[in-house]
Amino acid sequence: MCIGIPLQVVQGDEQVAECMAGDRSERLNMLLVGAQPAGTWVLAFQGSALRVMAEDEALQTRAALAALDAVLAGDSGPQDFDLYFADLATREPELPPHLRAAKKDTH
Repeated sequence: MCIGIPLQVVQGDEQVAECMAGDRSERLNMLLVGAQPAGTWVLAFQGSALRVMAEDEALQTRAALAALDAVLAGDSGPQDFDLYFADLATREPELPPHLRAAKKDTH
């Protein structure tokens, strides 16, 4: 499965940066996003930083990836939902704006 992973810039320049998150460290091509200051989150895919991410988005994505790892390892149960998806656990689901508009058109 090919999937982007949020990593945080440790140091680098316009071309290459050393990035890490948890125990994962990777040297990324930065040509798509340019030089980023230390602490910036980027979405890493196949050795390149594809885009800059807000910290909350990066942490939510990392939590969702941890949930996927837990499921694949057989460790997950319903009690873990709040841990992995805290941003969803306390609210009702909402349609994205483009689907809300489509739903209004059908009524």
